[in-house]
Amino acid sequence: MRRLLVACVAVVLSGCAGMMAEPELPMLPSAEATLKDKDGKPVGSATLIETAEGVRIAVTARRLPPGDHGVHIHAVGQCQPPAFDSAGGHFNPTGKQHGLQNPAGPHAGDLPNMKVAPFGEGGIDVTTKALRLSPGPGSLLGGQGTAIVIHAAADDGKTDPTGNSGARIACGVITK
Repeated sequence: MRRLLVACVAVVLSGCAGMMAEPELPMLPSAEATLKDKDGKPVGSATLIETAEGVRIAVTARRLPPGDHGVHIHAVGQCQPPAFDSAGGHFNPTGKQHGLQNPAGPHAGDLPNMKVAPFGEGGIDVTTKALRLSPGPGSLLGGQGTAIVIHAAADDGKTDPTGNSGARIACGVITK
């Protein structure tokens, strides 16, 4: 009888332990990109995570020219060197004009400039509600895919269509 009582208590306690376990948190949609230069050498990475506040984009770069550089999400998930023209124009599903300071803008893919230090390293960490990773209109992971591009010069924040940010010096395809 005592064994039966011990077994019953063990079953009850194991059931209670399962009921007290914390609920599993849902996985947030995420993506990444490896940034490469015109020679195909890795020069950085980007991590994208969709949160309740928008898509958080963290870019880290190395071996780039010092100074300010425009950073944009481009409309095609291709990065053919050396000019990276295959990435198309800026990601702009809503048909706005270019520039974070443009009253008729910005493109969804317009991001703040990235400052690169004299030793060649830099980065940005920004969250934007203009982008999404989950399925649906405006998703960075739908259609032809998208790419993140670093430009040779700073984006002036207002000149349509590119902000006078110059040549494309690094590119990475955004993948799940």
